[in-house]
Amino acid sequence: MKKEDLINIINDDDLGLLKVKPKNSSAVSSDERLLASFLEINNFVDENQREPQSENGLQEHQLASRLKSFREDKDKAKTLLDYDEYNLLNIEQKEIKSIKDIFTDDDFGLLDTTDESLFDYKNIPAHSERKSAEYIARRKPCKNFEKYEPLFQKCQSDLANGKRKLLKFTSEKQIEQNKFFVLNGVLLYIEEISDIYLNKFGKINGRQKCIFENGTESEMLVRSLVQRLYEGGHAVSEHIDTMDLIKNFNSVTEEDSHTGFIYVVKSLSENPKIKSLENLYKIGFSTIPVEERIKKASEEATYLMAPVKIITSFECYNFNPQKLEQLLHNFFGSACLNIDIFDGNNKRYTPREWFIAPLEVIEKTIQLIINGGVVNYRYDSTKQEIVLR
Repeated sequence: MKKEDLINIINDDDLGLLKVKPKNSSAVSSDERLLASFLEINNFVDENQREPQSENGLQEHQLASRLKSFREDKDKAKTLLDYDEYNLLNIEQKEIKSIKDIFTDDDFGLLDTTDESLFDYKNIPAHSERKSAEYIARRKPCKNFEKYEPLFQKCQSDLANGKRKLLKFTSEKQIEQNKFFVLNGVLLYIEEISDIYLNKFGKINGRQKCIFENGTESEMLVRSLVQRLYEGGHAVSEHIDTMDLIKNFNSVTEEDSHTGFIYVVKSLSENPKIKSLENLYKIGFSTIPVEERIKKASEEATYLMAPVKIITSFECYNFNPQKLEQLLHNFFGSACLNIDIFDGNNKRYTPREWFIAPLEVIEKTIQLIINGGVVNYRYDSTKQEIVLR
């Protein structure tokens, strides 16, 4: 064929058959499809505590067949190795040397004879069973894992330098939001617990959003995670810098030492610069009851030379409340009020205990300090909300 004839053929492509469309960059890659299919098997093992078996229905048969193919394909197994938390791929290949070996290796019973018709189905899950499966937690890739990765890096660093420790899991009471655990050698972070209820045995249950260090996430049931951790998991201790705040906080007795009060008050000042500020609160410490402490608020620069209203207060036992106050001030440092106040002698003061932050955010921060989770967060003064570091 002459060059001119070839050019004429290309130019005469009225139907556009020779035009190659660019590859869609948003299409799911083969590796992503491979990972998603393997995570389905992980999810099954997670919920059933066993490998899928071929004789237990069509859906389980498909998972068992898929797992067998992964084990036999070294390239796929190598790709999935980082996500193999149950050591499903770490199984020796059976060596086939004879006809007997072939029949012995017939895990799915494909060579068994049967009188049943090809079209006589059995072990097909009922519709209700298939519907209930929709509510089973599924492990899937975490799309915004870059948001959580620094948390895992910080936790691993804390474990390495002794700021945190691995503890044996001994009680379901250890399950809390913003806590780290180790499950099958993989670090996980509980970001949220929702839909809490009592099951038929009177045990607390609910859905947890769990983020795993290997880049996956799951809405695992509380009871499921508790059972798995009892079988050999570990809890990660709070950061050592907050341990003294946590110790004995929820078990006050007559023998405990009362060390003071942490309080939050709102200004009743008529100064337009102060009155116009929403979510302006003073976070303070007092060794005497707060009602006594604020009696002369209108005469003190620290209270902006105006009366105040008590919003909330916390009694402190067994730890230094001044340290809690300092932690709170540091946490909300970016939202500290910057204003000059003059007392009755015209002496200028710049109070440093007033912050612009919603009350619910302040209360949540106090709880985060108490349970040790505050090290994972920071205060965004622009959005006026707590965000992950």
